Amino acid sequence: MNIQNNFNNNELSQIYLDSNATTPVLPEAATAAMSAMEHVFGNPSSSHITGLQAKDLMEQTRDKAKQVLGATHGNVIFTSGATEGIQTAILSALVSARTRLKNHQENGQDYHLLYGATEHKAVPESLKHWNNLLGINAKVTAIPVDHKGELDHDFIASHANKALMICTMAVNNETGVFQDLSALEKTIRQANPDVYWMVDCVQALGKMALNLAKTTIDYAPFSGHKLYAPKGIGFIYIRQNAPFTPFIAGGGQESGLRSGTENLPGMAAINVIFDQLLKTDSCFASQAKLLQYRQQLAETLTQAFPQIVFNHHFDNSVPTTLNFAIKGFSSKEMMDLFDAANIRVSSGSACSSKVTRSFVLDAMGLPAWQSESAIRLSFGPAITQAEIEQACERIMFASQALTHSCMVLDNDALNAKTPLNGLVQLRVGGSCTWIYANAATKQVIIIDPLPQLAERINTLVQCQQLTVVAIIDTHGHADHVSARSLLTEVINLTSAEDHLGWPATTKSCIINQKSYQYIEIADKWLIKVPTPGHTQDSISLLLCHPLKENDTLANNTLFAFCGDTILMGTLGRTNFDSSSAVDMYSSLQLLSSLLAPQTLICPSHDYQNEFATHLEAECQRNKLLSNVITGALSVSEFEVAKTKLDSHLNDQQGQEILCGATPSCSTGLAVRELNSSMLTASLNDIKLIDIREPHEYALQHSPKASENVPLTRLVDFMQQHLQDKTTQWVLVCRSGSRSLVAAQAMQRLGFNNISHLKGGYALI
Repeated sequence: MNIQNNFNNNELSQIYLDSNATTPVLPEAATAAMSAMEHVFGNPSSSHITGLQAKDLMEQTRDKAKQVLGATHGNVIFTSGATEGIQTAILSALVSARTRLKNHQENGQDYHLLYGATEHKAVPESLKHWNNLLGINAKVTAIPVDHKGELDHDFIASHANKALMICTMAVNNETGVFQDLSALEKTIRQANPDVYWMVDCVQALGKMALNLAKTTIDYAPFSGHKLYAPKGIGFIYIRQNAPFTPFIAGGGQESGLRSGTENLPGMAAINVIFDQLLKTDSCFASQAKLLQYRQQLAETLTQAFPQIVFNHHFDNSVPTTLNFAIKGFSSKEMMDLFDAANIRVSSGSACSSKVTRSFVLDAMGLPAWQSESAIRLSFGPAITQAEIEQACERIMFASQALTHSCMVLDNDALNAKTPLNGLVQLRVGGSCTWIYANAATKQVIIIDPLPQLAERINTLVQCQQLTVVAIIDTHGHADHVSARSLLTEVINLTSAEDHLGWPATTKSCIINQKSYQYIEIADKWLIKVPTPGHTQDSISLLLCHPLKENDTLANNTLFAFCGDTILMGTLGRTNFDSSSAVDMYSSLQLLSSLLAPQTLICPSHDYQNEFATHLEAECQRNKLLSNVITGALSVSEFEVAKTKLDSHLNDQQGQEILCGATPSCSTGLAVRELNSSMLTASLNDIKLIDIREPHEYALQHSPKASENVPLTRLVDFMQQHLQDKTTQWVLVCRSGSRSLVAAQAMQRLGFNNISHLKGGYALI
């Protein structure tokens, strides 16, 4: 498979490896559901023949469920899914527990509701909800886990005697870690024979043997769509004599245990799944085969991404889940890469996929970077050897794209890379690193290098075979340690420099009767302008065309790297020991005298996802800055106003130190959104810009996209088109999220004909 030639968006078939989120419906199950809708459509509560046929299907399905679960005793009730099952279990247990407390005249505040720290959020949130609603007011307490994700049995033993309910899970949805239910049962029942125990078995069905009737598990919820049945059908096992309170009251269906007309098509579908679980010649792979598939995928991932770290141990995990992190890449970056290769994975639980860290991995005590970079790959037991081989081939293909775009180093193909030319913005959270390279001379400067990006920057320099002219910080950073010293050593930059990395050997020029130092990078100058205020050592670096006689910086500056002096929507803080609001006042006036109103300002921090700014845009929304520039505010008045602004900062130990008070209300601009039909109708009048990263674009893109402008190059693109703001550009990305943010940033800086494709490639 050739990366260079793969430009057809439809060329790559989908490879679905996110089965812990949901599964496709098994064709036989879909057929059974359709047949039920067409032929066995009666109401199971009806007494006529059609109703009796429907009831027979329902009871057949229930009997098979009991066989699968080893539930010779106890009840199986059909639900809409696992969440309803969890509510049913918790409500039933807590209503009974409340009665116990009242009978013994005890206070709920003296008791615990225990749950595993790595449980699906549906469990602790439901515990809190019903605990509060029923007025029990017990302490909702997490059971710690160790580095392997296994529950702390000593903690359970010491707390179970004062627990009203204990909630654990058979198999974790993010890591695939399973608990030893026999050992867990022994620990729980020795400490408290009467405590109610719920086990979330959603991820266990089809992946591990269950024999519930031989346990003292009181409640076990399941969900159909996690194992090839449709969404909307689930069931819950309830141990014989376990307390029960209906979660849904009404017509008395399910023998009064769960009202509401039964979902016959869903039952018909899951009936087929039960058949597969009970058959010896099932379409589901054996445990040995699933282990083989996991090994094959793990070996491929390791070959494709040598820096991979698996976030769980294989000896206590089901074989259908792989959770991993790749050093130097966020989960968002890897998600985008896999999606561009048409491989569907997730960054954790699908129910909380917007969370930037995994609470499961945090609970296991894994390093922060693994939690922030976690990717979950999961498959179901119906997967085939051919599908595994196709997945492995595609994973290798995706990794080649990273090499092609210099995200990882491949010494065998250094000369095949697209030369880097212009400005690149790299980010970690709200912090920015700026890299400017000249393709012709292969020179580069690096500004405000972040430690998390050191390896990536070094890889980029080697891959592009660049000569580093300078690595410079705009000031001494309070929120992180600069990577400048590390990079200087790794890259072997030997020239003398000051504490910020500014070279000792420079040239000088006179601007407005003042002398400024500069260094050369190819055909550009980088001028150093002292701008104290945020810190005493703060400088601004102005990248400009060489100045000739009577030339001004305003007409020749391309980018102004102002550190934290001017931030989007605010100003850098001046309440550090080395800060001075008086100096900042002078620095702001100096910058306004040197820069044009629309010179792009590239700050060290971008807390609002706005990429860059300029004085014209800032003065429209930042009255404090505007008043300094116009002279409407005196130095003393600025000091007072600045003290008030900085008072909104709240530094707390263990949290990121903000380098400027962020705006209290920052809402994105409304930009024009196109859907796919609107885009098709206007293709002759617009330019479609793909704003995904180069490795995503290389894997596949629409032939309609006239240009690739990744977010890391967006500021460079805007600078090139400052005099061309009337072109009708439509931005597109994978889902529409990045294109919306980019369009808002461009519109704020005067690109008024910008729009984006709502839903992105996903909805084309």
